[in-house]
Amino acid sequence: MSRFQSLVSTKWLFECISNSNASSKLRILDSTFHLPKANRDAYGEFKQKHIPGAQFFSITDCCDHSSEYEHMLPKPQDFAKYVGDLGINNDTHVIVYDASDGYGFFSAQRAWWMFHVFGHEQVSVLNGGFKKWCEDGYATSDIIEKVKKDTFIPKFREELVKSFEDIERNLNEKSFEIIDARGSDRFNGTGPEPRPGIKPGHIPSAKNIPYGTVVDKTAGTLKSPEELKEMFVSSGIDLEQPLVASCGSGVSACVLSFAAFQLGKTVPVYDGAWVEWYLRSTPEQRANCPEDTV
Repeated sequence: MSRFQSLVSTKWLFECISNSNASSKLRILDSTFHLPKANRDAYGEFKQKHIPGAQFFSITDCCDHSSEYEHMLPKPQDFAKYVGDLGINNDTHVIVYDASDGYGFFSAQRAWWMFHVFGHEQVSVLNGGFKKWCEDGYATSDIIEKVKKDTFIPKFREELVKSFEDIERNLNEKSFEIIDARGSDRFNGTGPEPRPGIKPGHIPSAKNIPYGTVVDKTAGTLKSPEELKEMFVSSGIDLEQPLVASCGSGVSACVLSFAAFQLGKTVPVYDGAWVEWYLRSTPEQRANCPEDTV
C-alpha cells in the first residue's frame, strides 16, 4: 500500500470543506458500523447528524451478498458500482470516518482497507472520527446531499486479503504471524462472542492486540508512531516479520492493519476472521475455545 496521506485532522477537513476548490475534490464517507449487541442504527444516526456533505458508506451493503459470512469483500465490479453511485472516481480523495465511541477507530478502517484492496490509494481516515469532530466544535448537518454518479475502475490487490485456506496452511508453514484485534476476553475464551452460535477463542499461535489500544484516550486521536510501535513490540510482535490481522468478522482487524500502516508496514487482513474460522475449522485448529474443552 502506498504512503498516501492516510490520516487527516478535524481541522484539516474543516478547512477543506470551507474551501470550495478543495472540497470539490473530496468525498466524505460516514462508514459507521455497530456490532449487533450495540443495538444502534448507524444509518438512522447518520440521517440525524453527520459531517456536512458526507455520504453513507455501509459495509453491510457493500459486501458479497452471496457469502454466508457477514460483510465479506464484494466483487470488484460490485464495489465499483457502489462507490461510483456515491460520486467517487479514481481521482477522488476519499475521507472516511465513523461515529464509534472509540474515536473513529473501528469501522472507518474497514472502509479504508476496502478502498486499498480495490486499488484506490487516495483514501484517508479522519483522526478522532465523528466523536472528535463534534468535540472540536465543528458543525454537523442532517441534509443528505445528492451527488452525481461517477465511474470507478477497480484494481483488485489479492496480496492484501487472506482466506481460510491461507490461514489453515499457515498452521504448519508458519510463514506469517496473526494479530487478533478482539478484546482479550473473547480472544482468551472467557467472554462471549457478539454473534449467536459462535464461541470465543482464537487461531493457534495468534497474538492479541485489542483494537481500542491504538487510541490515545486523552487526546481522542491515534497514538503516535512511537507509541504504536511500542504497542506491537510489547505484545510480542516483530514488525520486521510478515503479519496478518484478524478479529471477529473482519472489521476491527483493519484497525491494526491501519496502525501498522502508520509504521510503514503492510498487513493483510483475514476477511472471514474468527467467525469463519470457528465455523470451518476443527477443534484442533482452535485455541482457548471453551466448547472444545468440554
